[in-house]
Amino acid sequence: MSWDWQVFCEDTITREVGSSCFGQGGDITYLDWLLSAWGWTVSVSLLALLLALVVGAVVGTLRTLPNRPLVVGLGNAWVELFRNIPLLVQLFLWYHVVPVIVPALKAVPGFVLVVLALGLFTSARIAEQVRSGIQALPRGQRYAGMALGLTTAQTYRHVLLPMAFRIIVPPLTSEAMNIFKNSSVAFAVSVAELTMFAMQAQEETSRGIEVYLAVTSLYIVSAFAINRLMGFIEQRSRVPGLIAAGGSGGH
Repeated sequence: MSWDWQVFCEDTITREVGSSCFGQGGDITYLDWLLSAWGWTVSVSLLALLLALVVGAVVGTLRTLPNRPLVVGLGNAWVELFRNIPLLVQLFLWYHVVPVIVPALKAVPGFVLVVLALGLFTSARIAEQVRSGIQALPRGQRYAGMALGLTTAQTYRHVLLPMAFRIIVPPLTSEAMNIFKNSSVAFAVSVAELTMFAMQAQEETSRGIEVYLAVTSLYIVSAFAINRLMGFIEQRSRVPGLIAAGGSGGH
């Protein structure tokens, strides 16, 4: 068995190996394509993570509001709905079903629909982490905020949520890594990310080992970078005496 890493220097059209592994004059090599696919994967993952953090924080907070059974019930329904439907099914619903119900979405690029599907799917898991983090805090912190004259919204904004997010960084690390790996479902709706590149490049070049090793390496590098970044954030934001919450986040 011989490996030929020059495959990444080949032109995607002519299949000729140029003087550089990066295309020139409008030509595109397999290395160009690989890096572009990596860029799409990172873009999908980061945007979906941002959406998941915002929606998850809101839903997780709503699930802890005192004396609001209807709001808590709606938050619980959100979590159960998005957490119990497979991600790929949700993606197909967003891509094939929702645009039929809402025709305006037919003009929305598949990239955006993938971000929505992945972000909302992950928001249910982050909502569970946020709920766990808030409930892990001593009740005295809520009462202290109220005693200072803060409203419920101000108590959550200035007291509870900052502390909760500091203690749920470890489970959020897992969610950040999962969202990057789960972005591979985007190939199903023709978003040119790493998995789609691997499938198409392998078919064109018959160099599956080289292609899949390269793609796997980029996934590993990206996951490691996320892990190190979140580890740094955890170290800088750790609250002495508090144990990380989020054990019920569905790992």
